[in-house]
Amino acid sequence: MSASFQTGDSPEQKQLMSAMFASLVVQNTNMALIFLGHAPNPQSGQTVTDLENAKYFIDQLEMLAVKTKGNLERNEETMLKQSLTTLRLAFVEAVSKPPAATPPVPGKLENPPTDEQETPSAQEPAEGEPAGEPASIVAPSETESKKKFTKKY
Repeated sequence: MSASFQTGDSPEQKQLMSAMFASLVVQNTNMALIFLGHAPNPQSGQTVTDLENAKYFIDQLEMLAVKTKGNLERNEETMLKQSLTTLRLAFVEAVSKPPAATPPVPGKLENPPTDEQETPSAQEPAEGEPAGEPASIVAPSETESKKKFTKKY
């Protein structure tokens, strides 16, 4: 399929170019949303967060906004601005949200450390650490208990 685009052609040509522009914006927006974890990957069905790739698609839309400034119809400009606003907010949300913890496997019990078990960090100094100084590591049982009872909304 080859097409020759010339500006100022027929109304049908302008409509086609406007539709193609909208399609480009929607494609980049959808790809960014997939990489921000707001939509599942269509190939795998898995939801992933890949901020580097999401930023790439957002940057492409920002470049498009800069390069087409003053050359878009009102509806095209509005669509592009709304897409960028939505993506920027979603990106900030994804950056500020801690990585999701892996869900526990049903039927598998977690074994918290007990007083009877020795932890190597408490008994032996870490490599390159002087032997006489205690390690400044929080016991795993303390951090796990804090994690289990925190709730985020």
